[in-house]
Amino acid sequence: MQTNFKRHQIVKIITPPDPEYVEYHNEDDPNFKEVPIVKGMKGKINIILPNGQYHVEIISDSGEIIAYAPFSEESLEAI
Repeated sequence: MQTNFKRHQIVKIITPPDPEYVEYHNEDDPNFKEVPIVKGMKGKINIILPNGQYHVEIISDSGEIIAYAPFSEESLEAI
């Protein structure tokens, strides 16, 4: 399978993911606040899924993992 992105590559989110498929990193934490995933946020390719989508770790400005979500190739941009 030919892909534009490789594992662990840093990417920029062009279109937000479907909220139904977003998995937040610290949902069990009592101080957890759900942060909306918006255009322009940065992430890191975690794995390439068999259907050609990318499982992305969404990263905060401070470098912490906020959430995980699947994205299509058209929804991401290389940094």
